[in-house]
Amino acid sequence: MKYYIQNPHANNGIATEVKGVELIDATGLDYADFFANLKEDDEVVLIGGDGTINYLINHVDPDSIKNNVYIYGGGTGNDFLNDIEEKPGKEILLNPYIKNLPTATVKGKKYRYINNMSFGIDGYCCEEADRIKARKPNKEIDYTKIAIKGLLYAFKPRHAWIEADGKEYEYDNVWLAPAMKGRYCGGGMMLAPGQDRFSDKLTVVVYTSKSKLKSLMNFPKIFEGKHVALTDMVKIIEGKKIHVRFSEPCAVQIDGEVVLDVTEYWAEA
Repeated sequence: MKYYIQNPHANNGIATEVKGVELIDATGLDYADFFANLKEDDEVVLIGGDGTINYLINHVDPDSIKNNVYIYGGGTGNDFLNDIEEKPGKEILLNPYIKNLPTATVKGKKYRYINNMSFGIDGYCCEEADRIKARKPNKEIDYTKIAIKGLLYAFKPRHAWIEADGKEYEYDNVWLAPAMKGRYCGGGMMLAPGQDRFSDKLTVVVYTSKSKLKSLMNFPKIFEGKHVALTDMVKIIEGKKIHVRFSEPCAVQIDGEVVLDVTEYWAEA
């Protein structure tokens, strides 16, 4: 039997239509119990986006899943689908992509993630988006507009200390310092164009500039991955074990899920 589980909060709360199937509401569903009671030939389809996948991998040990699990894209950003060069609206087998996932440790709690552990203005953008959703639940979120506001005046860049596999780095005026599993984050930004999600390493992309105007003018290049050519502003660090520390707290986002007031994180491939 094939079970269809829908995340009602995906796509800004606008339900994705799948005709001819009975949908299970993911709200309050005990994933561990649900998967434990599946028959050997049962299959599961998740209807949602990056947050839907993130919820699954943090409520069930993905290495223990024996049944076929698919994602039917119906999210807002769909960074995972962008990374594997697939489109929403069809079932994509997830199993090969949820094995041996990286972890991020924030405020003493460990999370698995499918796309990115992002620290800096990207976390700020998700924090602002959550505020907008709380006020206007059905409002479409313009992440680019939020990012521009952050670059111009609302977000203050930090001093950052980064350690990757024992090597230490230090940068001033850091806007962004994520540990990337895939190439995309933030709903379509190709932040780490050289990252292979099947690699045993993560990519830290440091976006740094003292000039707000320069940071803003070059920001659109991120959507096509062209920012990496700006070697005076963008530093690429690879490693299996990552530790990033900021001079002042800010929000982080893990596959779009926000954690507030964070000063440091650890990531491990």
